[in-house]
Amino acid sequence: MPDRLAEARLILKALGMPPKQANKISGLTLLALARVSDAVPWKKATRDSHTIRKGIMDYVGGVLGNPYAENSRESFRRQVLHQFVQGGICLYNPDAPELATNSSLNHYKLTEEAWQALRTYGTRNWPAARDAFLDIAGSLHEKYSAARKLEQVPVSLPDGRKLLLSPGKHNKVQAAIVMEFAPRFAPGATLLYLGDTAQKNLVIYADEMKAIGLPLNQHDKLPDVVLLDPKRNWLFLIEAVTSHGPMSPKRVVELNKILAKCTAGLV
Repeated sequence: MPDRLAEARLILKALGMPPKQANKISGLTLLALARVSDAVPWKKATRDSHTIRKGIMDYVGGVLGNPYAENSRESFRRQVLHQFVQGGICLYNPDAPELATNSSLNHYKLTEEAWQALRTYGTRNWPAARDAFLDIAGSLHEKYSAARKLEQVPVSLPDGRKLLLSPGKHNKVQAAIVMEFAPRFAPGATLLYLGDTAQKNLVIYADEMKAIGLPLNQHDKLPDVVLLDPKRNWLFLIEAVTSHGPMSPKRVVELNKILAKCTAGLV
């Protein structure tokens, strides 16, 4: 029987991945993405989209006989798939680029170029296919990243700055809070804090927050958007809700507790 895992690791090295991305977990991930196993040859590799948990980890454990604990998802994402995307081997959310970073539907799929190369492994066409991939590998990330950037959410801040939030309904609501809610209900307010599903602390004005008694070491517990209305001395604490209800009494109590020394009125 062929040792597909060993082959997968050799393929990753040949396709330009560094040693850390040609290890066991990376080889297993490549096999799962291609749906190749000891019983399925590379020429039958497929190119479908797979989520980390059900699509990749279940295949790695159930078919390839290498089960990983539930809490290993981040290892697959951060230590393997992120680098695969960077190296032009797979795509991130190609079927739904608007998905938020924290969506359970996030998925990965082999690039057309990598898939075509994989299917030649073990044949006389492999060296040429490998070299063809390596010739364009550096440009693949830019090529596919450009398409995802089109899905980013633009937001204009009160101070005139323009930012791009990561894709997702949650960040669309945040953009509306900053650009539509704030001018109507808090005209002249200063944006002190704005999170992002990909970058939790996208905008944070530490000096201004410190001046009114906002604890900087608690900013990870703050709501998505924080606005300060200097005329009324009101602090607007706003959650961008897309999947749950409004602020619960428990959440309000928590915010009152961590903002106990805040000199502004809490809204």
